[in-house]
Parts: sequence; C-alpha cells; structure tokens
Amino acid sequence: MTLWKPRIAATSRYKHQGIVDALTADIAAGLLTSGDALPPQREIARQLGVDLTTVTRALNEARRLDLIEARTGSGTFVKQQPVSIVATPVAELDLSMNIPPQPAAARLPERIAEGISALLAGPSGLFLSYQEVTGTEATRHAAAQWLTPRFGRAPSPDSILVAGGAQSALFAICGLVAARGAICAGAHTYPGLKSVAATLGIALHPLAMDQFGILPQAFEQCCRDHAPRALYIVPSIDNPTTATMPLKRRQEMVEIARRYSIVIVEDDPYAELLGEPLPALASLAPEITWHIATLSKCATPALRAAFVACPSALDVLKLTSSLRASNPGASPLLAALTTSWIESGTLRQIASAVREESRARQSLAAVILKDWHYAAEPAGHHLWLTLPEHWKAAEFAALARRSALGIVAAPAFSVGTSSDEAVRVSLGAAPDRPRLEQGLLLLDRLLHEPQFSTGLIV
Repeated sequence: MTLWKPRIAATSRYKHQGIVDALTADIAAGLLTSGDALPPQREIARQLGVDLTTVTRALNEARRLDLIEARTGSGTFVKQQPVSIVATPVAELDLSMNIPPQPAAARLPERIAEGISALLAGPSGLFLSYQEVTGTEATRHAAAQWLTPRFGRAPSPDSILVAGGAQSALFAICGLVAARGAICAGAHTYPGLKSVAATLGIALHPLAMDQFGILPQAFEQCCRDHAPRALYIVPSIDNPTTATMPLKRRQEMVEIARRYSIVIVEDDPYAELLGEPLPALASLAPEITWHIATLSKCATPALRAAFVACPSALDVLKLTSSLRASNPGASPLLAALTTSWIESGTLRQIASAVREESRARQSLAAVILKDWHYAAEPAGHHLWLTLPEHWKAAEFAALARRSALGIVAAPAFSVGTSSDEAVRVSLGAAPDRPRLEQGLLLLDRLLHEPQFSTGLIV
C-alpha cells in the first residue's frame, strides 16, 4: 500500500483546489491505486504549510468527486476507480535526451564493428596508447575536410583540435575566454552552458530571440550595458528553440561582435542536418570565433568526438593546456575510426541516413501534433512545443512523467527569468517510429486534456 505524498498543483487558483487537482492527477497517472492511504489531515496541513480547514475542504471535495473514502478507525483511502479510469501503465518512453535517431539504413552496429576490426587488423600501436591532446595530424586533416562545407573552404588543420566531446571543449573554452566575466546567450539556451557558467562562476546575460534566433539589437544592447566577454550561440537548429539563423543575421551578429571586441563561441552540432549548411560564423569572423562541431548529434553519440576550430594555432595550444588538466583528448581508437569514416565518405552517409530518418519523424509529428503550435526544423530531431495557455511547463512535464513520457520543460533552458511555457520533445530518442508514434499520441492526448485529467492516458 502506498502512502500519498501530498502536494499542491502549482497552476491551481486556490490552495484547496490545488490539493484536489494533485490528488486527481496522481490517481490518473497510476501513482495511487485503490486502497492506498492518505496521511491524516493534520499531517497534510503540516507538510503543505496550510490551515487545517483548507485540507478539510479539499478532502470533502475529493469525497464528493468519489476519489476517496473514510474508513472509521482506519483513515482515508483511495476508492476503487471505474474500469474506464484505471489502465495498465505504458512502458516508459524518454523523449528528453536530444540524440539523433539511429536508423537501420545507417548500419551503425555493423559499421562500428567492421571499422574497428579493420583498424586493429593493421598496425594498432597508435590506437592503444596515449596521443597528443590536439589529435593526430591525420584526424585534424579529416576534421578540416568535415568542416569544409560550412566554412566554404578547408580550415587550416593547425587551427583545429580534436576533443573528447563538445561539453569538455565548451568548458575549457569558456574558462579561457570568460573566466570571472560574463557571457551572453539566448534567453533559452543549451543547459550544458548553464552548467559550465555555474561551475566557473561566469554570469549569463539573456538575449531576446525570435523565430530566427538571437536578435542582433538585443546582443548590441547587452554589449553596451554589460560588456560581456563572449557570445554563446547555436546558429543551426538551436537547442531548444530549433531556430536557424539566416546568413544576413549571422553577418549582423559578427559585425556587432567585432565592434565591441566580443569573442564568439559557436556551438554548431546540428549544421550537418541542414543538408546544405549555412556559412558558419567562424567562416565570417575566424579571428574571434571558437567553432565547436560534435559528431554526437549528427551521427552517433558513440563516437564522442568534437572538432574545435580555434581562432589561431596559438589558441589551439592554449586550449590544449586547459584540456590536458581535465579531459586529455578523444579516444585514440574512436578518433581513428572517425578519421577513416570521413576519408571514405562513410560518416557523410551515416549523417544523411540520420537526416532522412529525422525528416520522417518530423513528418509523423506534424500529423499527430497538428492541433498544436510548435517550432521545428524539417530535418532536426527535436521540436519546441508551446503549451496551451492553461498549462505551466513544469507542471505539464511532471504530468507527462507520471504518464511514463519524458520531455523537458522550458525552465531547464531559461537564462534568467522567462515566461515561456513550452517543452522540448526529442524525436530521435525513440528506438523506432512505431514507438515514437505511441509517445506522440500520448503527448497529444495529454495536451487535449484539461489541466488535470480524471483518467489515465495511455
């Protein structure tokens, strides 16, 4: 038997109704079943910090709704619910992790096994020992080849570093360019940046955004008012808003950064999903831009490699020194596999398969979520869903979790205070399209419900 943990629904107008709404939602989500007990009224009042009369009023309303029953000498319990309300909980589907889909056409398990076997069949000494933090010369040349479409030319391999993931690179770069200073970023931004800033004691200044990303005028105003040391930007399929910044705005952002001597930290993990990438900010202002390109979002997290195009070869040495203290380079074996895949064209083929699968999943979402407003890139693997006005993002995400569906609420991405009530839904996290369809149908039904449903949604 479960003992109910009392709470007040955050979006309820009155406290007593909030208790009823919370109880209703927990029964609907299967957290409470017939025969589960409620704490004594005084204990509920103590835990919630409300008057006893508020609790009494709430429980009277719950009895009127036939949710609970009092048993003389025993306490208050959840009543047996009608069959139409009780259902078997669905298996959990976590759409909170923003990873690319892994389509069968990509043949990733086979390709990884074949690629590593081929590497180990040759001279394996290079792959089984430590390497330079910058990466081997072969991998840096392959990285330059990979970055060529978004740069419009091959960047110098001497200005490239191969890191063991984008997050470690971001941490090291922020420590170099903005320690004890400030960074400006979109009002909703990548949570990894928030974590880096909190750890390094870097202030974050939010910048207003529209459907094309950060507003140039907001960036310039921040430069005037706060003199930040750096701008953090995700120019292609922004996480979480999905905005892709057009060329004209990229040029405007670069002009402002140069005018105020601001360093640009360009995190561009989704550029490859565009098919025809727009010019990177690093191609427009290479002398002030640190460009991070991870393979985890366009191919597979298994590679755990990120290419960093630095403003100069000297900056590569600075970043190398910083990384050596925390995360000394990518896995030699995986770096060698990545190099081989780039040189053979395999990595582009995998990214193309991921792109096509993402398009198919976005098309599926467009059909199922047709009644709702959301932003999405046709080949991206997440969407940014604006909630109906009666829902708060955190409360809706909590209800989704209780219904075995994982999504991420807007506050996780907010820099400062934000009034946006939205959630990020990651389409690539589902193992296949049928499972994604099930999750999206559940999401749609939750959205159609009033603030709290009296029936479990499956």
